[in-house]
Order: sequence, then C-alpha cells, then structure tokens
Amino acid sequence: MPAKIKYELVDALKEKLSRTKAVFVAEYRGMTVAQSTALRKKVREAGGELKISKNTLLRIAMKEAGLAELPEEMTKGPNIYALCYDDPVAVAKVLKEYANDKTQKAFILKGGLLESQQLNLAQLMALAELPSKEVLRGQVVRTIAAPLSGLVNVLSGTMRNLVTCLAQIRDKKEESAA
Repeated sequence: MPAKIKYELVDALKEKLSRTKAVFVAEYRGMTVAQSTALRKKVREAGGELKISKNTLLRIAMKEAGLAELPEEMTKGPNIYALCYDDPVAVAKVLKEYANDKTQKAFILKGGLLESQQLNLAQLMALAELPSKEVLRGQVVRTIAAPLSGLVNVLSGTMRNLVTCLAQIRDKKEESAA
C-alpha cells in the first residue's frame, strides 16, 4: 500500500476513534458477506460501527487518538473492530449474541477497550450482561420516586381515615335522629 493511502486511512481511523466510547475486537475469519452485512446492520442500529482495518494501522490511529493500546495477542489475525459511539453495552450485547449464535463459527470475540480500560473476553461478556441504558434510567427514576410515592400514600391514608371517621359519625347521627 502506498504511504499516502496509509496516512489517509490512519487519519480517518483516528477521527472515528476520537468519537468512540469503546472499541471491541473480534476475529472474523471465514464470515460470509451476508453474515458480515447482517452484523454491521445490527451494530449500526445499536449505535456503533464495524471497521475492518490492518491491525498496525489501527494501533497507530489509536495511539494518535490518545487511546490506550490493545494487547498484542488481541490484535493478531484478521480482526473486525466495533467502534461504539453511543452505548457500549448495546453494542456488546449485539456482539455477544452474534458470537453465541450456533449457526456460525467464524466470529470470535477477543476483548476490547472501554474508554481507557482494557477488557478481556470475560469482562466484555460481563459488560454485555448489564441492562440497557433505558432500563438503568428507569431503575434510577423508580428508586428516586419510591420515597415520594410512600409519602403520598401515608398522607392520603390519613385523609382517607378522617373521611371514614366523619362518615361513621354522620351515619350514627342519622341513626339516632331516626
């Protein structure tokens, strides 16, 4: 490859890497075009992008973008890189689901990088097990709202008891008047 093209590729990768929250690495040896297209679509829907690049060029782009280095053993072989622009958990879920699919044997997850933290395969799988961002937000809102709803129930209970007591007094007065 001529040097000018390599510089352009590194610059394009560096620009993409500067916007990422995570980079996940997988080996794709033997994947068909249909399989890789389907995987690309799922990753794109989850807020990421799949890139195939020479390992050396990606390492150079990561260094220039100020990201931590991936371990040497992780960047051996024909790799596909998942760049996560939005929610790394959503992309990790897609990759894990695809890697665990029994119909294909060509896609093998290796690990990755979450912000500045290196992830091995076990950590990547644990990340994929986390609930989505929307679920976590819902849990936080429920946690914050729980004491408030409890207070509302306590206050309304007092009012309910007062109304019940007044209704009983009214009923007794009606009985005594009749």
